[in-house]
Order: sequence, then structure tokens, then C-alpha cells
Amino acid sequence: WKPVPDPTAVNLLLDPGLAFGTGTHPTTALCLEFLDSLALDGKQVVDYGCGSGILGIASLLLGAAHVVAVDIDPQALEASKDNLGRNQIAAQRMQAYFPQHTPAIEADLTVANILAGPLVELAPTLTSLTKSGGQLVLSGLLSQQEDEIRAAYGDAFELDPVAEKEGWIRITGIKR
Repeated sequence: WKPVPDPTAVNLLLDPGLAFGTGTHPTTALCLEFLDSLALDGKQVVDYGCGSGILGIASLLLGAAHVVAVDIDPQALEASKDNLGRNQIAAQRMQAYFPQHTPAIEADLTVANILAGPLVELAPTLTSLTKSGGQLVLSGLLSQQEDEIRAAYGDAFELDPVAEKEGWIRITGIKR
């Protein structure tokens, strides 16, 4: 609990509890920087592998209308809900699900900050959750994993050049 560094900026209160995601890791920072560059007003977002909920909550604070948060860890889903309240965001703006209970939606933006192996395995799922013309944000990746991610997502998405920070990368794209 630190003083707010810039009261005029979008500020997010976060207690990760036992979940991943404090905003200090380069992959999370890369995702947050990208989210901050988007016009999210009224958008539907999927935060797949939500951890503490940091990316979904940041999306809501930046104007998204609704977030579907997904994680395999029950503690992550609980931390996400707690952090939503900590940021004084109405509970109905973000629902949290285990993967097998994820609703069949088509989001304007799908973000997943996980690891390369699960991201490759989840390519069909993340593709189906993203609407045509929707954006994809993938991170949790080392620079040498770029080719396998491009191979898994390149047919369905027009992928942008990577953004890199401290050997970690973020790949973004638009669904064809």
C-alpha cells in the first residue's frame, strides 16, 4: 500500500494474495502499456489466465464495459473478485470463471499473459473467444518463443511485430 504516484493517472489498487500478477513483471508491464494505448470504451474483454485480475481490472478502469476473467486457480478467481471491489468497480462488470465454464462469447479484446506452452495449447480457445476484427494480446513469453506463438496464431490473426522488455515479449494482433 503505497501513496498514489500520480493522482491524475489511472491508478489500480492491487493485492495479489496467492495469485500471480502485481504489475512489476516485464510481461505484465508490456500488457498494461498496450492496454493504455487502446480505446477501450464500451469494449468486451477476456482476461484469460487472470491471476490477480490486474489486466481485466486495468481494462475496466480504462473504459471497458465488461470483463470475463478466466483462470484454473480458485485463489486467482477469488483474488480477482477481491481486487475488483478494492478498486470500487461494480461486481457485474467482471465475471470470473474456470476454463470449462467460460461463456461462449466473442470479445473485442482477448488478453492472455501466461506461458508459451499453454498459449500454444489454448490457441483454438483464445481464437474462438475473439471476434472478427478483435484484438489479441499475448505475453508471458521469452523472445526465443516468438516463432512457436506465431505458428499457433498466425493463420487466424494478423500479428504485429513484437514488443520486448528485458528479454520478455508481447505479441498483439487483429483477428481476420
